[in-house]
Parts: sequence; structure tokens; C-alpha cells
Amino acid sequence: MTLPLRAPTRAQLLAERAFASLERFLHIEAVSGVVLLIAAACALMWANSPWAPSYHAVWHTPLSIGLGEWVFSQSLHFWINDALMTIFFLVVGMEIRREIHEGALSDLRQAALPVGAALGGVMVPALIYLAFNSVPERQHGWAVPTATDIAFAVGVLALLGKAIPGNVRVFLLALAIIDDIIAVLIIALFYSNGLQMVGFGVAAFGLLLVIGLHRIGVGTAHAYVIPGAITWLGMLMTGAHPTLAGVALGLMTPVAAIGLREAPLETVSRIADELQRQGQLDAPGEQVLAGRVRELRVAQRELLPPVVRIQAALHPWVAFGVMPLFALANAGVSLGGVDLQAGGAWWIMLGVAVALVAGKPLGVVGVSWLLVRLGWCRLPQGVSWGGVWLVGILAGIGFTMSIFIAMLGFADEQMLSAAKLGVLLGSFVAAVAGLAWGLFYVRGRQRSHILSAS
Repeated sequence: MTLPLRAPTRAQLLAERAFASLERFLHIEAVSGVVLLIAAACALMWANSPWAPSYHAVWHTPLSIGLGEWVFSQSLHFWINDALMTIFFLVVGMEIRREIHEGALSDLRQAALPVGAALGGVMVPALIYLAFNSVPERQHGWAVPTATDIAFAVGVLALLGKAIPGNVRVFLLALAIIDDIIAVLIIALFYSNGLQMVGFGVAAFGLLLVIGLHRIGVGTAHAYVIPGAITWLGMLMTGAHPTLAGVALGLMTPVAAIGLREAPLETVSRIADELQRQGQLDAPGEQVLAGRVRELRVAQRELLPPVVRIQAALHPWVAFGVMPLFALANAGVSLGGVDLQAGGAWWIMLGVAVALVAGKPLGVVGVSWLLVRLGWCRLPQGVSWGGVWLVGILAGIGFTMSIFIAMLGFADEQMLSAAKLGVLLGSFVAAVAGLAWGLFYVRGRQRSHILSAS
């Protein structure tokens, strides 16, 4: 006896096609960059519209969680910047973990060039910013123009199409990931003051729980929510920025599936054969089916290692939820309320913008040229110096991480607004310049291919 089958309805088929198209759309890298840009534009328009008071009021709305007499209340702004952004940093940590395991950072010789380029892209912008801002209270923003926004930079590169060599994209990704590592270290070392040791104990307890779950073979991500929350709370108690918990958890994510008694594909094949044989005799009972479904779920889960599976699951939420929400909550600079003459705000804005637009490409290309000239590194196959300049220009798109560091670096509202304005201006100019140079670079490659063919 076989189980009865029912053909899918027309509505089901249309829904399947729609969801499949939506899933493909959500994984187009250029789209996430466009959504981020729209969110930033909406924040700017909202903060400079007649409804500007509501913009600030929304993000200062208190949001509380509690159990009995214990209540933890913080503004919506805190929950976005300190809690939701932890998920963003979790994905960053997993990207770093994958690159160290099997990507551009797995081989020291292969990683040397993007590492050197990233260091140059951090040092030169920092020096340019400090050249504009020698006053001590303004020097706190030296790290603002050192960061690169992966989503924006890769999104702009994707807009240039497939004419851009694949190794240029790999070089940009590697540089941006190393840039993120440096940014995380900067936040931990220079923007976390008055650390409390008790918090480190709580965070260590959370991480030990994670290690314990790994050891006993717990593969479901939901089991790690409570240990992750304990780690986050511990980092919050230390005085360091709690989003660093996301990086730590991301770096601990396993790069191999948990050990099973049989390979996942063998499990799927065995259960399919068992059900087919049993179905020929009699319809399997509900308990039998439920047991087989549980086995199939475990096998399906372990087809991919956790670092790949979790990152893929979180990517749409981060790209189309967390990051646009962060942009909406933090990019709303009131242009009428920024007094660029007060407290050297003009120099902060100018220093950040110039450092992003000029410092990033000069640092990336300059150090890359020096390493190649000294014979310590070679350019990746298919990557010319025009491609390195393209990577350097796009690295000047700071946005998310730059705004994040600005908020840690400046307590004064005028200075913070000036720094945000510099980030927005510099990132916009870098994006436009990257597109313009990219088109010039693509046409140059096409002309050279035509000449070589003739």
C-alpha cells in the first residue's frame, strides 16, 4: 500500500516560483548594498524633515525585558546598536573563521598581500585624519575612517558586472575581512575603557558552555542562544562593547559537521529505501514516520558545516534587517543642527571624508606596490594595478563600521554628527569614484582583449 499523492495546485506552483525568485533576489550582493543606501537616505530625509523630532524620539523609546522584580530597560537605540549588531558581528566572526580555515587567509603567502594592503588602508587614513585633527579631544576619532563596509563595497563591485575579474572580488573580500579583524581589535583595545573583571568571568562561563555543547555533539543552533546571551551579558558587564561577543562566538563556530554514526547522504538513502519497502506492504505509522523525519532533519542539518549553514541562514536577516535598521537609526544627521564651526567639527568631518576617499586607496595601493616591488608578494592572477586601485577606492566605503566606531569615539553630539557626516560624504564619494573607475577599468580590459585577439 502506497501513500496517496496529491498534485500541487496552481497556487502552490506560483508560490514556489515566487519564493524561489525571492530567495535568489535576497542573495544578490548588490541588492543588500542598495537597501542599505535606501535606509541611510531615509534616515537623512527623516532627520531633516518637519517630522525630525519623531526621528529622535523613536530611537530613545525605552524597551524593557523583565522577570519578576528584575527589569532591564534600555532605549531602542541601545537594543539596535548593542544587541542586534551582535548578530552582524557574529556573521563577521564566521566569515573570518571560514577565511582562516579554507579561504584567502588559510595560506600565509596568499594572505600576505591583502594583509599588508589592509594595514596600509588602516594606517594612512588614520594619519590623514590626525593631520587634520591634532587637538586631543578630536583625536578620539582617528579610527573612524579606517574601516571598510563589506556589504556596500562588494555591492558596488557587483554593479560593475561579470567583466570584473573574479580575483579582484576575492582580493576585495579578503582585504575587507582583514579590515574587520583590525576594526574589532581597535574597538577592543582603544574603545573599551574601565574593564571589569567580573564580566570576563561571566563571558568565559558562556564560552565554556559553548565549548561543552560542541564537545557533546549538539548541532542545533537554538541550543547556543542561552550560552551566547550569557557571553553577551558578560561582555556588557566588562565595559567592553558587547558586540565583541558576536565575534568571539563566530570564531568558535565549527568548520566541520558533528560526527554521526553514518554519513548524512547515507542516512537519507537508507530512510528512503526503508520507507519505500514498508510502503509497499503497509502505510508506516505516525510514530515511525516521526522518527524517520527526526533522522532526516539531523542528516539534512549536518550536510553543511555549522559555519556555512548558520552564516547562510543569518545572511538575509543581517543584510536586509539588522544593517538597514542600524543605518536608519544612526545615519539621521540633522544638517541644520550641525554647527561645523563649533569645537572643530568642520575638521572632524573633513578629516574623515578625505581619509576615506584619499587615504584608503593610497594606503592599499601604496603598501601593495611596496610589497610587490620588494618581491615579498605577487599580484593575484588576473589582477592588474588597475584592479588594485579599484579595490583601494571601494575600500573607502566605510559606512556601517565607521559610523559604529564614531559612536564609540565621540560623546559630544556635535563631534559625533560631524563624524557621521564625514562618513556619509566620504563613503558616497568613494562609491561614485569606484563606479567611475570600475567602468574605465572594464573598458580598458575590453580594449586590450580586442587588441590581443586581433
